[in-house]
Amino acid sequence: MEILIIGGGIGGLTLGLMLHRAGIACRVFEATSELKAVGVGINILPHASRELCALGLEEALAKVAVTTREYCFYNRYGQYIYSEPAGKFAGYDVPQFSIHRGDLQMVLLNAFIERAGADKVLTGWRCTRVEYDGPEAIAHFEDADGKPLPPQRGAAVVSCEGIHSVLRKKLYPDEGPPKYSGVNMWRGVTRWKPFLSGASMIRIGWHHPAKLLIYPIRNNVDAEGRQLVNWVCDIETPQYQARDWNRRGQLEDFLPAMADWKFDWLDVPEFIRSSDAILEYPMVDQDPLPRWTFGRLTLLGDAAHPMYPRGANGSAQAILDCRALSDALKMHADPVEALKAYEAKRLPETSKVVLANRSAPPDAILHEVFRRTGDKPFKHIDDVISRDELVALSESYKRVAGYDKEKLKVGA
Repeated sequence: MEILIIGGGIGGLTLGLMLHRAGIACRVFEATSELKAVGVGINILPHASRELCALGLEEALAKVAVTTREYCFYNRYGQYIYSEPAGKFAGYDVPQFSIHRGDLQMVLLNAFIERAGADKVLTGWRCTRVEYDGPEAIAHFEDADGKPLPPQRGAAVVSCEGIHSVLRKKLYPDEGPPKYSGVNMWRGVTRWKPFLSGASMIRIGWHHPAKLLIYPIRNNVDAEGRQLVNWVCDIETPQYQARDWNRRGQLEDFLPAMADWKFDWLDVPEFIRSSDAILEYPMVDQDPLPRWTFGRLTLLGDAAHPMYPRGANGSAQAILDCRALSDALKMHADPVEALKAYEAKRLPETSKVVLANRSAPPDAILHEVFRRTGDKPFKHIDDVISRDELVALSESYKRVAGYDKEKLKVGA
């Protein structure tokens, strides 16, 4: 049995590593001519971290990432609302990592090449269609110039192409455009001296006038001991452009909303102005699909369940998909049955996360404080909301996303 993996991103490479561990042959086909470190920050939550650590990647990740210590919440006046520990500091059996997306991809790529062989990764192969109803799957490809490449045969094909999945579009040509949340996002990375714990994930404000997420993703990036710090700014607006991870953003479109955010621990306007680069992206998702699997073809990660890019759930759910699919392929001799079992397990779970991100986001604490205070400063947070309520809001999202301690059975 050989599985053809379409896409060399986080999902595709993680699946390759898990299949190799299970003794199942696979090859990864990537449309770009070269796999290189691109993107901005990403957070590896405990349920995803557990899977990557089980692949023997904990040491490699720790070398290039920041091990997250805590979550912190503030209003836009810089007033402290709530904090709680993260990862091992919270009693999980694995660390939580904040990492540059490109660094994560390179850790996965290097491990896959080392274990499976460089010949198992083919770049410059763009999949155009798949024949999936016969005794084997046949994937058709073209190169960067549009010239056909030799068809490839395997027991099954898995689309790990991300939000612009060609195969998803082939399966659902009438799906329609992504659904816009009403929130536009600007994001970037800044080289900055460590602040707070130096390993904090910080959420500030709400979408009126702006919400800001900040966390460091690399330590000691220069002789001054600065960190590479990831940030994401969300603002409600009816105007947005089509999703494109590489679209450049402009300071004047969002920074005025945070002009007076100058706290004793961070001057936000100066921090944003110091960014290496700024990208713009709309917060969009797609309605859950009725099915992912068609004969010997299935979808995985963002190709299967694109969700709002917040809460680190896109990558986490892709990694959980990989575990479920590799387990199913190991358990079922018939790949068609394996793909059905994978879909039966993961489609309902990811659909819940997609919908929960719309109604109960990971920063629900900020929204509740915003609502109760009318976006005004408070004298003391206990006058606004009790600590028990804050804890309940935090734990509720962890349960939906699948990384509450009870589900993960700490130490098991």
